[in-house]
Amino acid sequence: MLINYLALAGGLVFLVFAADWFVDGTSAIARNFGVSPLLIGLTIVGLGTSAPEILVSFLASAQGNPGLAIGNAIGSNIANMGLVLGATALIAPLAFHSGLLRRELPILLLISIACYVAALNGLSVLDGILMLLGLGLFLFWLIRTAMQERKKGDVLTQELESEVPDAMSTKKAWIYFAIGLIGLLVSSKILVWAAVNIAQSMGVSDLVIGLTIVALGTSLPELAASIGSVLKGEDDLAVGNVIGSNVYNLLAVYSLPALIAPGAVDATVISRDFPVLLAFTFSLFILGLGYSKAGRINRWEGGVLVSAYLAYQWVIYQSVM
Repeated sequence: MLINYLALAGGLVFLVFAADWFVDGTSAIARNFGVSPLLIGLTIVGLGTSAPEILVSFLASAQGNPGLAIGNAIGSNIANMGLVLGATALIAPLAFHSGLLRRELPILLLISIACYVAALNGLSVLDGILMLLGLGLFLFWLIRTAMQERKKGDVLTQELESEVPDAMSTKKAWIYFAIGLIGLLVSSKILVWAAVNIAQSMGVSDLVIGLTIVALGTSLPELAASIGSVLKGEDDLAVGNVIGSNVYNLLAVYSLPALIAPGAVDATVISRDFPVLLAFTFSLFILGLGYSKAGRINRWEGGVLVSAYLAYQWVIYQSVM
């Protein structure tokens, strides 16, 4: 049993580092080929931070554990909004200045509702295809809107460009890319193997492990990125990382069990987990748009988010005891 926990911890740590190497290498390759920093920040860096969730869900679905994949996608989004944004706001209040960011919020809410509706009758291959098409449309809209907002001096587009890794030689970039990709594949394989073994030994479903341990672990990069951003005074980037990650988790990660292992979604997901996800998303929507002034997450609101996340984890813990 100990070997499973060690493998799980080691897989999570290596997964985080491998994702960083993969993003740095891919970004540098794109930059050396003349791709603009803003485009890199919107696509490669954004999708790259969701690479751990994507690979974990792909392997879990391919091995016949779609519950782990679904739990990872939903649990990561809940962790991003409850734990990541809540903990970040406790360090420093978050202000929403970016017009692009405020436009993304209703889109995230609509995508979350659509994914919930799709789950009611079970996930099908068609659902997965529609999610991937939605991802393509979202990226097209995001790039086009960001280009327009940059001309207006939008703060988020400036922060995104500044976050793109510095230039490195093409040879070094390919080495980073290769090591990161191999590391992601190996660590994801180890992580899924350990998570399934732990679930079986504890007599709980792989869904529970996906919603808790795996979701928390794959959300660590977002936690580190958001805290680092707010310490540098880049509030919009801290929130933007979470919103972007949540969209990718729903359209890229959640689509994988639909494409690879379609079927009914666990009733608990529909009655407990998705409603929690929608509640967090709606709360972020309200906080982000604000009431009579610009959106903002104060420290006490951050404390409420963290408390709500911990309460949700306690409910899951109680359900398996």
